[in-house]
Amino acid sequence: MGKSSPSASIELKDGTHVAKTVLMPGDPLRAKYIADHYLENPVLFNDVRNMLGFTGTYEGKEVSVMGSGMGMPSFVLYAHELFQFFDVDTIIRIGSAGGLGENVHLNDVVIAMAASTNSTMATSYGLPGIMAPTATFDLLNTAVRAAEELGVSAHVGAVYTSDFFYHPNAEINKIARDTGHLCVEMEAAGLYLTAMAEHKNALALFTISDHIFTGEALSAEERQNSFHQMMEVALKTAVAD
Repeated sequence: MGKSSPSASIELKDGTHVAKTVLMPGDPLRAKYIADHYLENPVLFNDVRNMLGFTGTYEGKEVSVMGSGMGMPSFVLYAHELFQFFDVDTIIRIGSAGGLGENVHLNDVVIAMAASTNSTMATSYGLPGIMAPTATFDLLNTAVRAAEELGVSAHVGAVYTSDFFYHPNAEINKIARDTGHLCVEMEAAGLYLTAMAEHKNALALFTISDHIFTGEALSAEERQNSFHQMMEVALKTAVAD
């Protein structure tokens, strides 16, 4: 039997643990791909609900990778439990996003400085108005430097986190584009809000898998296997001193 856990979502297998820094793609199969292709000696620490999580090393430093599912409620469930129950300090979201800006193209990397959202989740924290979900600056700065060192041309700015994959109002994406948001996705604001409230560290990186206005799109297989630049930037950020 694995180690007892206060979580219904994560049950550590015998002899395993979660690293201080966790990379989180939405798809658990992408987590397995990252573990298999980038980590040394990866060990499966969780498979509850097939939400696979692995701990290994990258450039001699320990890092974990685990799936989160889609959308803010799923991501925040795992983020909160990792922060509170498993002593995680840093979560780096890695995933796909739909391009909004004219200068954002397929396979481009986006580093999210801030995440606007149509979710009401921010109102639950009790501040008048809406909290502004932002990345941890040190992580953001490290990721920008890592991208430069790797020769990756990364866009840095605000992203739009939507509760809808298929929004009933098509004008929303135009408004997000016209107010300078680089892309649309479904998790970053939830991660940033959770990290801010729990005094932890967070960053979100994206590869543009489709463009909302041009109609271009990568295949499902390409989304799972081809986001190498984003992964390498995230891993370099995760193990930076």
